[in-house]
Amino acid sequence: MSNEFSDEAAAIAFRRLVAHLQHRHDAENIDLMGLAGFCRNCLADWVMEATNAAGGNMAKEEARNAIHGMPSQEWKRKFQTEATPEKLLKMKNSMAKNAAPD
Repeated sequence: MSNEFSDEAAAIAFRRLVAHLQHRHDAENIDLMGLAGFCRNCLADWVMEATNAAGGNMAKEEARNAIHGMPSQEWKRKFQTEATPEKLLKMKNSMAKNAAPD
């Protein structure tokens, strides 16, 4: 990965992405997974892993709360709909693209 931008610019862009995801509840996690191979929960896991690797101590639910802007169970209750077979298949196919090449 190329680092063509500063850490400060990356942090600003990251915060904007989080704000955008907190605003766009209509873009469900399964839709994000189907299109891009990651979702809010993935992003929260990455934040948790990075925080902990840097010497911090962040729990999974704490990270998800930071990304969702509310407890993840509340977000699911308010915004998550039933996953259709079509969405599940699209997600499965998209996730297969995330595998590292042999």
